[in-house]
Amino acid sequence: MSTHVVVMGVSGTGKSTVAKALQERLGWPFAEGDDLHPAANVAKMAAGIPLEDADRWPWLDAIAAWTSAQDAEGHSTIVTCSALHRAYRDRLRDAAAGTVFVHLVGSPELLAERMDGRKGHFMPSSLLASQLETLEPLDADEPGVVVDVAGTVEAMVGQALEFLV
Repeated sequence: MSTHVVVMGVSGTGKSTVAKALQERLGWPFAEGDDLHPAANVAKMAAGIPLEDADRWPWLDAIAAWTSAQDAEGHSTIVTCSALHRAYRDRLRDAAAGTVFVHLVGSPELLAERMDGRKGHFMPSSLLASQLETLEPLDADEPGVVVDVAGTVEAMVGQALEFLV
Protein backbone atom coordinates (compact mmCIF):
# COMPACT_ATOMS: atom_id res chain seq x y z
CA MET A 1 0.00 0.00 0.00
CA SER A 2 1.20 3.50 -0.82
CA THR A 3 1.79 6.16 1.80
CA HIS A 4 0.81 9.76 1.14
CA VAL A 5 2.47 12.30 3.42
CA VAL A 6 0.83 15.70 3.78
CA VAL A 7 3.27 18.13 5.39
CA MET A 8 0.82 20.53 7.00
CA GLY A 9 0.70 23.64 9.15
CA VAL A 10 0.21 27.35 8.99
CA SER A 11 2.41 29.56 6.86
CA GLY A 12 5.99 29.95 8.00
CA THR A 13 6.35 26.49 9.55
CA GLY A 14 8.72 25.29 6.83
CA LYS A 15 6.39 22.91 5.02
CA SER A 16 8.28 23.17 1.73
CA THR A 17 11.69 22.78 3.35
CA VAL A 18 10.68 19.71 5.35
CA ALA A 19 8.78 18.16 2.43
CA LYS A 20 11.73 18.59 0.06
CA ALA A 21 14.08 17.07 2.65
CA LEU A 22 11.70 14.11 3.03
CA GLN A 23 11.55 13.76 -0.75
CA GLU A 24 15.36 13.69 -0.93
CA ARG A 25 15.47 10.94 1.71
CA LEU A 26 12.56 8.85 0.42
CA GLY A 27 12.65 9.53 -3.33
CA TRP A 28 8.86 9.78 -3.53
CA PRO A 29 7.05 12.12 -5.94
CA PHE A 30 6.58 15.58 -4.41
CA ALA A 31 4.04 18.32 -5.09
CA GLU A 32 4.19 21.85 -3.73
CA GLY A 33 0.61 22.50 -2.68
CA ASP A 34 0.97 26.24 -3.21
CA ASP A 35 1.60 25.59 -6.92
CA LEU A 36 -1.87 24.03 -7.17
CA HIS A 37 -3.72 27.12 -5.91
CA PRO A 38 -5.93 28.80 -8.50
CA ALA A 39 -4.53 32.19 -9.56
CA ALA A 40 -7.45 33.93 -7.84
CA ASN A 41 -6.42 32.42 -4.49
CA VAL A 42 -2.83 33.58 -4.90
CA ALA A 43 -3.99 37.09 -5.79
CA LYS A 44 -6.33 37.17 -2.81
CA MET A 45 -3.64 36.09 -0.35
CA ALA A 46 -1.05 38.42 -1.89
CA ALA A 47 -3.52 41.26 -1.26
CA GLY A 48 -3.70 40.24 2.40
CA ILE A 49 -7.20 38.77 2.15
CA PRO A 50 -7.70 35.45 3.97
CA LEU A 51 -9.11 32.57 1.97
CA GLU A 52 -12.56 31.21 2.77
CA ASP A 53 -13.76 27.64 2.45
CA ALA A 54 -15.18 28.35 -1.00
CA ASP A 55 -11.68 29.38 -2.10
CA ARG A 56 -9.99 26.36 -0.55
CA TRP A 57 -12.19 23.50 -1.86
CA PRO A 58 -11.01 23.69 -5.51
CA TRP A 59 -7.40 23.83 -4.27
CA LEU A 60 -7.90 20.84 -1.98
CA ASP A 61 -9.56 18.98 -4.84
CA ALA A 62 -6.50 19.64 -7.03
CA ILE A 63 -4.20 18.25 -4.33
CA ALA A 64 -6.52 15.28 -3.85
CA ALA A 65 -6.58 14.61 -7.61
CA TRP A 66 -2.78 14.65 -7.78
CA THR A 67 -2.46 12.29 -4.82
CA SER A 68 -5.17 9.99 -6.16
CA ALA A 69 -3.48 9.78 -9.57
CA GLN A 70 -0.15 8.94 -7.94
CA ASP A 71 -1.86 6.35 -5.75
CA ALA A 72 -3.44 4.73 -8.81
CA GLU A 73 0.08 4.30 -10.19
CA GLY A 74 1.22 2.70 -6.93
CA HIS A 75 3.40 5.64 -5.89
CA SER A 76 3.82 6.96 -2.38
CA THR A 77 3.84 10.77 -2.27
CA ILE A 78 4.73 13.90 -0.36
CA VAL A 79 2.69 17.08 -0.68
CA THR A 80 2.54 20.37 1.19
CA CYS A 81 -0.81 21.74 2.26
CA SER A 82 -1.83 23.90 5.20
CA ALA A 83 -4.74 21.47 5.85
CA LEU A 84 -6.05 23.81 8.52
CA HIS A 85 -9.42 22.11 9.12
CA ARG A 86 -10.22 18.50 9.85
CA ALA A 87 -12.72 18.61 6.97
CA TYR A 88 -9.86 19.52 4.62
CA ARG A 89 -7.78 16.64 5.92
CA ASP A 90 -10.78 14.33 5.53
CA ARG A 91 -11.02 15.37 1.88
CA LEU A 92 -7.34 14.57 1.37
CA ARG A 93 -7.64 11.22 3.19
CA ASP A 94 -10.68 10.29 1.10
CA ALA A 95 -8.61 10.77 -2.07
CA ALA A 96 -6.08 8.09 -1.20
CA ALA A 97 -5.87 5.45 1.48
CA GLY A 98 -2.63 5.65 3.42
CA THR A 99 -2.71 9.44 3.76
CA VAL A 100 -0.91 10.65 6.89
CA PHE A 101 0.01 14.07 8.23
CA VAL A 102 3.21 15.66 9.46
CA HIS A 103 1.87 18.68 11.35
CA LEU A 104 4.53 21.37 11.77
CA VAL A 105 3.94 23.71 14.71
CA GLY A 106 5.76 26.68 16.19
CA SER A 107 5.28 29.79 18.25
CA PRO A 108 3.50 32.71 16.53
CA GLU A 109 6.60 34.86 17.12
CA LEU A 110 8.93 32.40 15.39
CA LEU A 111 6.54 31.92 12.49
CA ALA A 112 6.10 35.68 11.98
CA GLU A 113 9.87 36.14 12.04
CA ARG A 114 10.31 33.45 9.41
CA MET A 115 7.55 34.87 7.22
CA ASP A 116 9.01 38.37 7.45
CA GLY A 117 12.37 37.00 6.31
CA ARG A 118 11.02 35.27 3.18
CA LYS A 119 11.58 36.79 -0.22
CA GLY A 120 9.18 36.42 -3.12
CA HIS A 121 6.43 34.51 -1.32
CA PHE A 122 2.84 35.62 -1.92
CA MET A 123 1.67 34.99 1.66
CA PRO A 124 2.14 38.06 3.87
CA SER A 125 2.78 37.68 7.60
CA SER A 126 -0.36 39.75 8.20
CA LEU A 127 -2.39 36.59 7.45
CA LEU A 128 -0.64 34.47 10.08
CA ALA A 129 -3.11 35.38 12.85
CA SER A 130 -6.09 34.35 10.71
CA GLN A 131 -4.42 31.03 9.91
CA LEU A 132 -3.68 30.36 13.57
CA GLU A 133 -7.31 31.16 14.45
CA THR A 134 -8.54 28.84 11.70
CA LEU A 135 -6.21 25.93 12.53
CA GLU A 136 -7.76 22.79 13.97
CA PRO A 137 -4.85 20.68 15.25
CA LEU A 138 -4.71 16.99 14.41
CA ASP A 139 -7.23 14.99 16.40
CA ALA A 140 -6.06 11.88 18.27
CA ASP A 141 -7.80 9.64 15.70
CA GLU A 142 -6.05 11.25 12.73
CA PRO A 143 -2.95 9.45 11.46
CA GLY A 144 -0.05 11.79 11.91
CA VAL A 145 2.71 13.27 13.99
CA VAL A 146 3.19 16.76 15.43
CA VAL A 147 6.67 18.22 14.90
CA ASP A 148 7.97 21.39 16.59
CA VAL A 149 9.71 23.66 14.07
CA ALA A 150 12.03 25.28 16.61
CA GLY A 151 14.63 22.56 15.92
CA THR A 152 16.84 21.95 12.92
CA VAL A 153 15.50 20.69 9.61
CA GLU A 154 17.39 17.45 10.22
CA ALA A 155 15.66 16.99 13.58
CA MET A 156 12.24 17.70 12.08
CA VAL A 157 12.81 15.28 9.21
CA GLY A 158 14.13 12.68 11.64
CA GLN A 159 10.99 12.93 13.76
CA ALA A 160 8.80 12.62 10.67
CA LEU A 161 10.75 9.61 9.42
CA GLU A 162 10.48 7.89 12.83
CA PHE A 163 6.71 8.17 12.47
CA LEU A 164 6.69 7.01 8.84
CA VAL A 165 8.82 3.88 9.21
